[in-house]
Amino acid sequence: MQPDEKLRSEAGRPLDDIHGQLVTCRLEELHPHPSYVRHQPTVSVSQLSALADLGDLAFRDPLVITRDGTILDGYARWELARLQRRSTLVCIGYELTEAEALQFLLQRHRRSNGLNDFMRILLALDLEPWFKEKGRTNQRAGGQKKGSSNLTEAERLDVRAEIASAAGVSAGSLTKVKQLIKAAHPKLQQALRAGGISIHKAWLWSKLSAEKQLMELHLHESQRGIKKTIRLLLRQHVAKSSPVSSNPRSLGDLLRSPFALQSKELDSIAVAEINVPGKYVFLTKDALQTLKSLKR
Repeated sequence: MQPDEKLRSEAGRPLDDIHGQLVTCRLEELHPHPSYVRHQPTVSVSQLSALADLGDLAFRDPLVITRDGTILDGYARWELARLQRRSTLVCIGYELTEAEALQFLLQRHRRSNGLNDFMRILLALDLEPWFKEKGRTNQRAGGQKKGSSNLTEAERLDVRAEIASAAGVSAGSLTKVKQLIKAAHPKLQQALRAGGISIHKAWLWSKLSAEKQLMELHLHESQRGIKKTIRLLLRQHVAKSSPVSSNPRSLGDLLRSPFALQSKELDSIAVAEINVPGKYVFLTKDALQTLKSLKR
């Protein structure tokens, strides 16, 4: 969606111009949007934990809802409030239809800590019938193709562009997700929901057999796990003032023997052990340059 483009109500009024009303709601009066229930995006434990650490400050900002109690923004706070058995929450209520509410929800969840691209596209695809009907209404209003219920190819492209715009993604990403829903292994789709893999990479893998899709996913997750472990161990290594003496402190210590090359340059390369399957040696760019200079 372009910066100057605004979401509009079914009557054509910009949704940003619709004013909300501050209300206090009982928790049992609030509920997720039907599309949210259908596609089940989850609130992570870490997100709930971070909110809980804020105490009452977590509920400083009101939830954004429709007048009938559909939650548009604030699912994590609602979940936390239910866990804490709070009785009421302060909300801002808007008069919106179900389709307008979904567009509003998608707009609010484009921020960095909101729903990922894959989840927003899944939700936005629920707007397809609404956009198609909107196109047919425009046809009838313009006196074109009276009585026709079919959309032209150009109009179908317009619907695709509308859905992509609502999700805040490119039309290409939307097309890939529609193909992924049909061709991707369920575990691959699960990884997409969790944001553990990009849409493009999953789309490339979806052209493989189900078995090979799983192999690529497992390799990808293994490599992510190794990188995460390395970052953690490096942070721990830097934080320690004195390494454990029983472990090698440098590549020089590890390789040094009566027959090995004696070099102070090797002592400048730190070594850390990680407990992962396989046999790997990971080198930083500087470490690799040092070893190349010794070889020369």
